[in-house]
Amino acid sequence: MATQLSSLKITNVVRQMTANTNEFRKTKLLKKLDEQISLATAQKNGELFTVKRLKNVKDGNGNSTQIEVQKRVSPWFWTDNNKTFVQIRYGTRVLELQKGKNTIECSGQDDVLKTLGIVKAAVASGELDSVIEAASAAVKKRFAH
Repeated sequence: MATQLSSLKITNVVRQMTANTNEFRKTKLLKKLDEQISLATAQKNGELFTVKRLKNVKDGNGNSTQIEVQKRVSPWFWTDNNKTFVQIRYGTRVLELQKGKNTIECSGQDDVLKTLGIVKAAVASGELDSVIEAASAAVKKRFAH
């Protein structure tokens, strides 16, 4: 007796649910670097920069709907005493780019864009993988009991 399932090719495969954690972390940081580059470009041009995200809200009846809200983007760069500085962040942690050093000094707003581009390329090529891993471990440690 032939069944409908016998016409299908059935195999035994376990689906991998998690992506490579290093790639996930790099992608997360690259996305944030893109936001910072867009923010720096907008500030240079005297424009307002906003990022929108979807938020689920419930009305009085308990029905859930999605609305678009603005997300606050804090700059990773600032000017102090006519010098501009950049710190690269992973979450709330400032990444230590060299032993004991976590800030990049720039000559001005144009240099900030160039610096963020260089850091983005370094992250994409994997130069900061160990630094990202250390920052991620520090974040995980805060949640451990």
